[in-house]
Amino acid sequence: MPIMVMSGWWPCRNGPDWWVASAPSPASLGKGYASLPSSPFISKNMEVSFRMSHKIRVIIADDHGVVRAGLRGLLTAAGLDVVGEAATGREALALAQALHPDVVLLDVRMPDMDGLQTLAAIKTEMPEISVVMLTVYANSEYLSRAIAAGAAGYLLKDAAPEEIPRVVRAVAEGDMVIDPDMLQSILAHTPSEEDAFSPAQVGLTPQETRVLKLIALGFNNDAIAETLVVSKNTVKTHVRHIFEKLGVSDRTQAAVWAIRHGLVD
Repeated sequence: MPIMVMSGWWPCRNGPDWWVASAPSPASLGKGYASLPSSPFISKNMEVSFRMSHKIRVIIADDHGVVRAGLRGLLTAAGLDVVGEAATGREALALAQALHPDVVLLDVRMPDMDGLQTLAAIKTEMPEISVVMLTVYANSEYLSRAIAAGAAGYLLKDAAPEEIPRVVRAVAEGDMVIDPDMLQSILAHTPSEEDAFSPAQVGLTPQETRVLKLIALGFNNDAIAETLVVSKNTVKTHVRHIFEKLGVSDRTQAAVWAIRHGLVD
């Protein structure tokens, strides 16, 4: 499972409760959004040092025609260009190959090739395309697998209609967007006795375990300090101890270790 170069997230302080991890350009995303340099799971092949000057091109992939029609109407009304629609995972992949959109809105549950498989195929072949996963399931396992495979966003279908075009614009410019309730569900996950990994087995304290989870999700030290309400120096100390206890030398190795051992679903 490829883990991209990781950096930071920043919590939004006003407006809709979203978390955004962003690339270099300062984003004017409207009320409720904030940004930090560099997105953890955006392909290193993607250059996002400029504001997009062309109309954002979108593919909608969902097996329900009514959902596709609703999304098409929302996006078109917001000035986005819906260039294709797919009812199956294979259709979505084929359209992405043919049309090379800026963004794919992709349902997690799709016929013949599920959304996570389609996501992985798109990001492997066309890493420059931003993919937002659509789902009715507030499921931390789906979220973890999606962000590990390179998803730029994870959007519940009951999101406010006005948020959907904002999310599309954000990911098209290199940002990563996620609902904080989903994020907290991952942070709250504790491996069961049957899991292959227990933090105590390698001597991690509860706070070090929380830091490791955030590292695995791509947070930098500033964002970890903000999330856990501690100083940056405290985070640095935790990170150093984590590396020593896990026998790793960098954040990517620590993240891979955490995912492989079940600390993040």
